Amino acid sequence: MRKPICYLVATLLSLAVVLSGCVSQMTPKTDKQTLDPNNSAVQEAMAQTTVYKRAEVISSPDEAKQLLMDGNERFTASKPLSKDLSFTKRSDLLKNGQHPFAVIVSCSDSRVSPELLFDQALGDLFVVRVAGNVVTPVELGSVEYAVDHLKVPLVVVLGHEGCGAVTAAVEGGEPHGSIGAIIGKIKPAVDDARAMGTTGKELIEASTDLNIQNALKDLLKSPIIKERVNAKEVEVLGIKYDLDKGTLEVTH
Repeated sequence: MRKPICYLVATLLSLAVVLSGCVSQMTPKTDKQTLDPNNSAVQEAMAQTTVYKRAEVISSPDEAKQLLMDGNERFTASKPLSKDLSFTKRSDLLKNGQHPFAVIVSCSDSRVSPELLFDQALGDLFVVRVAGNVVTPVELGSVEYAVDHLKVPLVVVLGHEGCGAVTAAVEGGEPHGSIGAIIGKIKPAVDDARAMGTTGKELIEASTDLNIQNALKDLLKSPIIKERVNAKEVEVLGIKYDLDKGTLEVTH
């Protein structure tokens, strides 16, 4: 009786070894080293794809504008470039400082992310986000810093269709808390749009367009920005973003 029992045990052990091998082949490796973007194997794989890198400092407004438009074309085509988000890249930005080529004064709407819709990487854009893309002394100070200290050649006011802040200004009512400060900045645009005879959705979009123009005017009240614009070192541009199409319309 011992021989059959020993044979059965040996058979079961052999089967266990085989099953263990199958499980190990089916289970993906997810150890920390495999997922580490600084791992040589991962870097080699990244090298086989197109990784977005911008080594030069952009000082031309036209070149900066073209970079934004090219990036948006990639975004709308669902073909964004791979970005270098490695420790090496972050360390380089820390060591050598930032050299963004554009300031984006954007609405805070979660659907309007400048880095995504312009397909840009770490260190490329100096973004100022505020509901309704309004320009108060606080936002203006941030833009002045980018223009004066970081030598950014392009300033963009980025509005978008269906803006909630503009819609709230059109609908009126009593805003809660400090929201009234934002509505107050947008209201002149709404009044001008109403004077043009627009109503309904057209009123909201016309108000959005005029609100972008008013923000541009507020930027140009700055002696720092105006001096650079007059010297043709900086361009100030208005852009409206189409939420579903993902495209841009230059309004100025």
